[in-house]
Amino acid sequence: MEFSRTHDLDIDLIVLDSAASTNDELVARAKDGDVAEFTSVVTLDQTAGRGRLGREWVSPPGKALAVSVLLRPGMDSAHWGWIPLLAGVAMTRAVAGVIPDASVALKWPNDVLVTSVDGERKISGVLSELVSEGTIVVGVGLNLTLAEDELPVETATSLSLNGATGTAAELADRALAGFLRELHGEWQRFVAAHGDAGASGLRVAVTELCGTLGREVRVELPGGLEHVGRAVGIDPEGHLLVSGASSDEVTNSDVLTVAAGDVTHLRYE
Repeated sequence: MEFSRTHDLDIDLIVLDSAASTNDELVARAKDGDVAEFTSVVTLDQTAGRGRLGREWVSPPGKALAVSVLLRPGMDSAHWGWIPLLAGVAMTRAVAGVIPDASVALKWPNDVLVTSVDGERKISGVLSELVSEGTIVVGVGLNLTLAEDELPVETATSLSLNGATGTAAELADRALAGFLRELHGEWQRFVAAHGDAGASGLRVAVTELCGTLGREVRVELPGGLEHVGRAVGIDPEGHLLVSGASSDEVTNSDVLTVAAGDVTHLRYE
């Protein structure tokens, strides 16, 4: 298929009719040869996609966009925690550009949510993987034209279910161009600032777009501990700050710094 809206972008775009995983495809190409930074692999038929924590990302052929981008940070690895958030900012803006009347937000650390009368639903997710020292592949999935009965889970949604019109190919072209353009701009500023998310403006962007902040959340921590409290900020390393903890295992009033964990937005009727 043709992604005409990306022609003005100075990137190598590899379009595949089908792929088991665009991340795996790009990782293999990066290991086999010299692949330029920002090389991107894209398909509308990903057959074995995956998300964080080993979860599957599945969709009917031709109804979801999968894209993976190769990045070379060239900065201290202490700053790499911002990379999924940076990609999330780019996709949040891209989705908002396609469905401007919808309420679109970033969920820490790597999901894009759309809020409607049915509540929050996931429309996109990000998975970043280390290829080798100094090389990272960032993969993003976006639901394009899935109908209600085609959604993998009831908490998912798609562009077409939120008012977007056009074929899957047309929506993919618009979303991909918006995502790559936003990603490239944020990445260039982040690299120029040597990974300083404050100086590059990334921390402000994440804070403005992050629907997790100010919410009551449950954090499932590595090792099985759970922490319930209010998400109050993002620290200089991109970690989520949660205050007012309470759980069977942990009870305190300190602020917890979450570097990794599964976050659920809580709703109290």
